[in-house]
Amino acid sequence: MSLPPLVEPAAELSVDEVRRYSRHLIIPDVGMAGQKRLKNAKVLCVGAGGLGSPGLLYLAAAGVGTLGIIDFDVVDESNLQRQVIHGQSDVGRPKAESAAASVREINPLIDVVVHNTTLTTENVMEIFSGYDLIIDGTDNFATRYMVNDAAVLLGKPYVWGSIYRFDGQASVFWAEHGPCYRCLYPEPPPPGMVPSCAEGGVLGVLCASIGSIQVNEAIKLLTGIGEPLVGRLMIYDALEMKYRDLKVRKDPECVLCGKTPSVTELLEDYEAFCGAISDEAAEAASGSTITAAELKSMQDDGADIFLVDVREPNEYEIVSIPGATLIPKGEFLNGSALEKLPQNKRIVLHCKSGARSAEALAVVKSAGFADAVHVGGGVLSWVKTVDPSLPSY
Repeated sequence: MSLPPLVEPAAELSVDEVRRYSRHLIIPDVGMAGQKRLKNAKVLCVGAGGLGSPGLLYLAAAGVGTLGIIDFDVVDESNLQRQVIHGQSDVGRPKAESAAASVREINPLIDVVVHNTTLTTENVMEIFSGYDLIIDGTDNFATRYMVNDAAVLLGKPYVWGSIYRFDGQASVFWAEHGPCYRCLYPEPPPPGMVPSCAEGGVLGVLCASIGSIQVNEAIKLLTGIGEPLVGRLMIYDALEMKYRDLKVRKDPECVLCGKTPSVTELLEDYEAFCGAISDEAAEAASGSTITAAELKSMQDDGADIFLVDVREPNEYEIVSIPGATLIPKGEFLNGSALEKLPQNKRIVLHCKSGARSAEALAVVKSAGFADAVHVGGGVLSWVKTVDPSLPSY
């Protein structure tokens, strides 16, 4: 469905702006009025990573007058495969600052606002209130639900995107005209069911495909042209080169945007709502978590342990802790891993960061391995604190 323009047009375009945006100006549907609306628009991009990179670059090139960037992370070398807004010289630099520098290089005529901070329930409402439109480039469910809830409570539209391996999704959520994210996903998936890009990987160019769609939707919303993805979910399969378009209806029973909402303010803890790990895993890990340094001491002292890497084979090929035996987490969940564990050694589990190993630890402890432990921080902690010569990912 067509929607009215989100913002009013600016008073005028300068001579430099007319030159720069001439290819927009000669499109009848955009024209001078549409470009003036883009100039007057304030858009916030949540995240300067895989989706935020192409999003920010094209929003800047399109002439969005005020572009906000919020990201708390720093550039890592593993980001460069897909986060094209950053370069080799930016490694170690805050992503928000690195992205802002690239944006200013592309278009010095726009204003760039840097929010070099974590988006939290304490600051999200204040930050969002200064923008017309939000673009969600986050990669975790806790932040996605918080972005959605804040946008709905403030009456603002936002463009959502998601990527994983070769698959991408995109939609526009605007409770005033259609469904919100909770209408599509009322509850977050169970902990560990949906791997993150850090666990499962992502084809770098997929970020450009979905990020560009997000910018396309933003431009349509801001200028009032075309039919935005409100009430529709676009699904992209890069391997098959297929797009699918599914209808998403507003849920009249939605706890946030339904007829009688029960969620009328932000949740206190979105991490707890989404459950970073299951209750069973959290209970198993309590008092049974060791550091990477403690694991190294065990190995140096000749402790009788059986070290298990619960990641996937392709991750194991990238980097592994010396002495670890690969048994993927799925084998623990279906029970087949238990017969591979020795009864006369202490079981020590690890993964990339500690979440998957905690889930496996719950299975192992319930099977009677009472003294089993897992390594908090996993391979990332090992590389950082024990052997920095190993590659990270």
